[in-house]
Amino acid sequence: MLILAFLVSLCAPTTGQEATQPAQQTIAPAAESAAPPVTDDLGSWVDRLWISGQANFIRQAHPSFDAAYSGTNSLSPNKEHDTSRILTLYLGYRLTRNLDFICDFEEAGGFALSNALGVAAFPNVDVVRNPALSKAPYVSRIMLHYVAPLSKELDEATQNPLSLAKALPKRRLEFHLGKMSTVDFFDLNSIGSDSHLQFMNWATVNNGAFDYAADTRGYTYGLVAEYFDGPWAFRFGELLMPTVANGITLDWDVARARGENFEFEYHPALLKDRQTVIRPLAFVNHAAMGSYSAAIDGYLSGENSTPDITLYRKQGRVKYGFGLNAEQGLTSTLRAFGRLGWNDGATESFAYTEIDRTAVAGLDWVPKVLHRPQDKIGSAFVDSGLSSGHRRYLELGGLGFILGDGGLTYGQERVWETYYTFHIWRGVSVAADLQRIWNPGFNEVRGPVFVYSFRMHFEEGLQAIRSGGK
Repeated sequence: MLILAFLVSLCAPTTGQEATQPAQQTIAPAAESAAPPVTDDLGSWVDRLWISGQANFIRQAHPSFDAAYSGTNSLSPNKEHDTSRILTLYLGYRLTRNLDFICDFEEAGGFALSNALGVAAFPNVDVVRNPALSKAPYVSRIMLHYVAPLSKELDEATQNPLSLAKALPKRRLEFHLGKMSTVDFFDLNSIGSDSHLQFMNWATVNNGAFDYAADTRGYTYGLVAEYFDGPWAFRFGELLMPTVANGITLDWDVARARGENFEFEYHPALLKDRQTVIRPLAFVNHAAMGSYSAAIDGYLSGENSTPDITLYRKQGRVKYGFGLNAEQGLTSTLRAFGRLGWNDGATESFAYTEIDRTAVAGLDWVPKVLHRPQDKIGSAFVDSGLSSGHRRYLELGGLGFILGDGGLTYGQERVWETYYTFHIWRGVSVAADLQRIWNPGFNEVRGPVFVYSFRMHFEEGLQAIRSGGK
């Protein structure tokens, strides 16, 4: 909270600060030749209401592939197929001009290939990583969103399930308090963050080395504060960590366990009429995490028959890491994106996946020349690795919450993914997706393997109905 107080005091508007705003950002006074000023009328109670829903179904399969051996947490070398589903109801209401109430409900079901084990960059980001969890609907988000204006000038805003305003101050603070997903706000990328219409792989949709605070379903509680000022923004998040790796229960004692997230966002003008976004990221997690070196020493000393990191968990351990996220418009229909990620890899992978270093590069293209302006084609390549301690732990037969073949002949895990999303009507689309995975689980004696996917996506909302659909 000291950080938030500092930001408020630093950014409080004064007459001098207002005078330094670039002239081109000032809204022109109303005139016959000028566009009308941007406004944000609350309207009736119906206009304040947000209701939308989506359903996402992903069918995946892989053929049999070569594997010298398999273990407890291996991707099965035998052919298999499974289907996942995720159904979400998004609800929101503008209590005042600056305050939104958000409440979303979700139901996630179906199954993942090999119970989501054996591949760090797993091919389906929609799956729940614990198939034993209840299939009953649950509250996925419930939070307050408050906007503190720091200038009178407004920019048009696109309403979405997390922000209901039609216009926002150019300079402002935003606060989000309650239950949310860390990646609702951090590591976003307009080309590679939407598993419902874009890529499907864990390490393409998110930074694989970003071990962000989350329970098994991908949600947590906390506070996110954001400061926006023209072409740049800064955000900070204080969020709850799970009590155990990949656990569903969160630790509410923030004095001993928490995830702190920092991100700077900048929109430089590199190419005329083309969007450029750069987002450096840092995170620090505090939790009862196990140590790879302690688990290895316990095994080598004969104290344990196999390395077991869960026996060496200690409250107060820290994991930290960094990320870089960038996107660049190239033409009116072609965009590129990339991510870099690194974490220290000394403590166990705890909340997202077992990746300590990652690099991602990809493109997406709108095939207007095929008279399909609402379709999209994407392709990306992911190269991921492990820290030396994490690698040695798996080599000796240790298990993580995703990986563990009983041994390891180490090699970088690499994934190539491509998709085509075909828009049918309004909020209905289907997609075909192909992934090739080399060295699944960082094991050179397993794979490579192809994963074939088919996705059906449905979405609709009160706002879409009002505007006549898409």
